Amino acid sequence: MSGRDLFCQPRRGRAGAVLAFVFVGVLVAGAATGSLPGHDEKKSEAEQAGSAALTAGGRHDEVSRAAAEAMADGTSPLQAAERAVSRSGDRWGAVYSHREYEEFQEALDGQYTGVGLCARRERDGRIEVTKVRAGSPAAASGIRAGDRLRSIDAEKVDGLPVTEVVSLLRGDAEGAHAGTAVTLGLQRGTRAWSATLHRARLSTDPVTVRRSADHVTVIRVAAFTKGVGDEVRTVVRHSPPASGIILDLRGNSGGLVTEAVTTASAFLDGGLVATYDVDGEQRALHADAGGDTTRPLVALVDGGTMSAAELLTGALQDRGRAVVVGSRTFGKGSVQMPSRLPDGSVAELTVGHYRTPGGHGVDGRGITPDLDADGDALQRARTVLAGLGDSS
Repeated sequence: MSGRDLFCQPRRGRAGAVLAFVFVGVLVAGAATGSLPGHDEKKSEAEQAGSAALTAGGRHDEVSRAAAEAMADGTSPLQAAERAVSRSGDRWGAVYSHREYEEFQEALDGQYTGVGLCARRERDGRIEVTKVRAGSPAAASGIRAGDRLRSIDAEKVDGLPVTEVVSLLRGDAEGAHAGTAVTLGLQRGTRAWSATLHRARLSTDPVTVRRSADHVTVIRVAAFTKGVGDEVRTVVRHSPPASGIILDLRGNSGGLVTEAVTTASAFLDGGLVATYDVDGEQRALHADAGGDTTRPLVALVDGGTMSAAELLTGALQDRGRAVVVGSRTFGKGSVQMPSRLPDGSVAELTVGHYRTPGGHGVDGRGITPDLDADGDALQRARTVLAGLGDSS
């Protein structure tokens, strides 16, 4: 298990649908937060949900009917909706409870409820803390990187998937919120102790920047949450004129498409970013004018690069703006629309797919890099960037 942030791990829902909190690309076009062009933010929530249901046609109607019938029968509308989504054969279809959907929207705002731990599962099944966020409840309690996490609220975590550890830390089962307590069993060397922490609303750091002595700026984008696009544009504007840029999109499984388009605007002077269809109606996404089109640029990708991150990669590659280095991306190029169900839960069903400026479909195919990266992918990107600088 890789050492990803605990609070950033997706987890499995009751019907196996991926429920995303920050990184997952279920909402490729970010329709739930008004990021699809033509999505009227001035409409009421009910009107938005209604128009989305009509856009998705009979499939949304079928799911809504199943939920309504379950309510009338006194059975679980959420489970009935999940069964209907499963029958639809929609690979990316999902049903969220009202609480889960609120958490999803918070995550897209770049926030989450937790204790501020990053951890990984070792080969022997132990859970090890890899990072503690400054100013978090975990930091205040004295927890350090390298500590072993033994239990959460008396439940042993050895051998558990990291996704389940996430759920326990967040208190998903009981609908925990900021201020609720969670007791952790910890170990450091031979010392074992327990600490009771109170969950808090924390902000993610989706963009990290490193500048090196060889005039290379590495911009790592972990997710396209709100504000990421403007943050990348600011970094590019304030980078030294002679520096090349590596845009590291490895492990970025998507987020809000509007943020991916704004990020593209940092490197393009307007023009097409992608086309997409919603129930057969063709639409287009365009970059803003005024981006930096001359600075050497390498986009670094891997099999964890998904959805909105693939949309951005495809635009930079097809427009000849960046050399793409790494391995083939995931291949998630579909668009989901939400509809509110009678019990307040939300169903998401696929209504279309997007294509790169060159007309290439991404869904199920992914994006093939211009250059494969064997071994140290970041070093390979640096070598390619140096060559771009020499040829400019």
